[in-house]
Amino acid sequence: MPLLLMPLAAGWWWRAAAPAQFAEYREDLLCAYLIYIVVVRFALLDLMLFYVSRKRRSIRLDLLYIVLLYLEITAVTLLFFGLLYNLFGVFDLFRYNGAAAAQHMQAMQGHTLRVALYISMELFTTLGAGDWIPLTLNAMLAAGIEALLGFIQGGVFFAVLIYAHQDGKSGSKTV
Repeated sequence: MPLLLMPLAAGWWWRAAAPAQFAEYREDLLCAYLIYIVVVRFALLDLMLFYVSRKRRSIRLDLLYIVLLYLEITAVTLLFFGLLYNLFGVFDLFRYNGAAAAQHMQAMQGHTLRVALYISMELFTTLGAGDWIPLTLNAMLAAGIEALLGFIQGGVFFAVLIYAHQDGKSGSKTV
């Protein structure tokens, strides 16, 4: 899973080494990162589910592997988006829309990574509290993609659990 996060390290390096060039290609790079996470996540998830489904063990062990796989993919996805928002400036991508915005913004300025992770969790879970509003088209796209990934992942997770549970019941019947 760390390989999933490696391209972000290149972005951090680029931003530090050539800030003007990074700023020039900022929007294109953000869009490329969004495409990357969608493609790699689905490929990785398919590959891992294929691997888990090919080895027949006990149904309980299969379920445990599936749950751990989804927890890992969820954690990495949240971390990826949180780091992505932080890399591109969370306060440049999102505007705080809560009560006493000026006071809260002052308190949050030194905690950009925490804020970015909170926004990522809020979007991934499709909570949509409405306290953070995307400011740019790519921020809107990122918010939509993250919410869609969370929604799809939750649905697939429950479908796999139901299928595994039904498969376990039908496998234990004698005809």
